[in-house]
Amino acid sequence: MTDTGAAAGIGRATLEDVARAAGVSVATVDRVVNRRDGVRDKTIARVEAAVSRLGYRPDPTAARLARNQSFRFLFILPSGANSFMTLLAEQVARTADWLASQRAVIDVQHVDVFEPDALARALETVLPGYAGVATIALDHPRVRAAIDELAERGIPVVTLVSDVPSAKRLHYVGIDNPAAGRTAATLMGRFLHGKSGAVGVIAGSLALRDHAERQFGFNQVLTVEYPQLTVFPAVEGRDDNELTYHATVSLLREKPDLIGIYNVGAGNRGIAAALNEAGRSNAIVWIAHELTAHTRRFLVRGEVDAIISQNPGHEARSAARVLLAYCSGDPLFPDQERIGIDIFLRDNLP
Repeated sequence: MTDTGAAAGIGRATLEDVARAAGVSVATVDRVVNRRDGVRDKTIARVEAAVSRLGYRPDPTAARLARNQSFRFLFILPSGANSFMTLLAEQVARTADWLASQRAVIDVQHVDVFEPDALARALETVLPGYAGVATIALDHPRVRAAIDELAERGIPVVTLVSDVPSAKRLHYVGIDNPAAGRTAATLMGRFLHGKSGAVGVIAGSLALRDHAERQFGFNQVLTVEYPQLTVFPAVEGRDDNELTYHATVSLLREKPDLIGIYNVGAGNRGIAAALNEAGRSNAIVWIAHELTAHTRRFLVRGEVDAIISQNPGHEARSAARVLLAYCSGDPLFPDQERIGIDIFLRDNLP
């Protein structure tokens, strides 16, 4: 009756169900399921037949509980008032609630990721008790070395939002940033159809690989497909509203034929303030990144024309899933962890 009920899908088959069906102990089933030595071939065959008949699937949480096993992960996130990073931090907190049921814990450390020494020190001083680290990464020699040292210590690192592909990181969780830049360029070119003039680019920091790659993709498309538009070298605003405001004021003053702005990072409130102050908020096509409360308001007002966005909840959960799967020896499903590029106009806001 036990075999029939489990096979029919009444509840989830357990190790005890498999053990009864195969006529062996739970410990023997555990050894077979986890591919450990010390079990005869005939017994293995009997257990595997029971597993197949009952449709048994291992429960990683139960297995960790049985072994008294738990994991602690460290998420290193930026300090400051970046709206998107605030959303990401909120989603990491929500993910921590889910992880608790998986016998895993998340600690969060805030660091100025624009300062390579500060970020590297945070990575270099990760305590041995951590089973994995997720970090917003800066592509800098010292940061790369710190990630490599963690890998050598057996602590896997997942890069989040911004990557360091030459480092020994386990996985990158984030959008295809060159594609995001190319998308922004196509939108800019189409919005400015038939017009000639200058387009300014503002980045948080070109030392952040996601910002550098977005700028590269943007220039790649705009210079080839829209030669009537002149793209000027990016200026840095460190994702700070005041610094980005001054960068925008300088662009408006130095480029009288400015007709477009692509903001690669954050600091959008600074751009909005500068454009409104100059009376040009509706005269310049503005493409921004990340759907936040502020960019949503600018989009609704018609100040921002389009937003290229990524889902911070998906990224937080993906980073946690990747680390948990690695530590547990569970399979990873690449399609589930692929972060999509969202395009928001005023007409399709969620």
